[in-house]
Amino acid sequence: MSRRRRRTEENSGGGSPEWMTTYGDMVTLLLCFFVLLFSFSEIDARKFKSMIASFQGSLGILDSDGINIVPTDDSTLPTTEGMNEEQIKELLDFKGLQDALEEFLMEKDLEDDILISMDSKGLIMRFQDNVLFDSGRADIKEEAKEILIEIVEFLDHPDFRNKYIRVEGHTDSDPLKKNARYETNWELSTARASNVVRFFIEEMNLDPKRFSASGYSKYHPIAENDTPENKRKNRRVDIVILRSEVITSTIE
Repeated sequence: MSRRRRRTEENSGGGSPEWMTTYGDMVTLLLCFFVLLFSFSEIDARKFKSMIASFQGSLGILDSDGINIVPTDDSTLPTTEGMNEEQIKELLDFKGLQDALEEFLMEKDLEDDILISMDSKGLIMRFQDNVLFDSGRADIKEEAKEILIEIVEFLDHPDFRNKYIRVEGHTDSDPLKKNARYETNWELSTARASNVVRFFIEEMNLDPKRFSASGYSKYHPIAENDTPENKRKNRRVDIVILRSEVITSTIE
């Protein structure tokens, strides 16, 4: 073997090709560049989660069961698994309605009074009890009626007129005072839901066939009843725009 050939073999070694080193450096520099851009940007958390959720299950690059709705604290979010075309279309329509409602609330400066979320039942507008009612009472406050009037504008929109709506009353686990108007949280939660429905029907002239009222007392909490803050979260009224599947199962 010639001296030149021996020298070439010794220099070649057993490592990766030289172009791999250059390529690795380039990828590392690009990564640093994008991290730097990210550090200078302001990220809307909800929009970021929405973007990530839209990729899940659609391109095969993230683990998912097919869910394409923005995650919330509720563990009963709807998924597209096992749905037919009509059901998937309705789910996408609800997502569009959620975005439209959030924009509407921002325009009306109501985003601090009403929380918007999605679960397996449909689209939820959540009012803390002190927004609509005084403590232990079920009469809608006068200033709260102005908020409900704004909501009526949205509920009466053509995109919503074929949707059924259930108003749900909820309380915390504390029993009512002995001299309270209502004996138990069952009566209080039901009366609150019923009064909101009556307001929509009798004062705002919405179609009564679209509405129902339910009282759940303390039995559907969204937080542990272990702190004043968590109890405040559980004292709420939910206006639920129902999915067709929920309506059908209720009738059956």
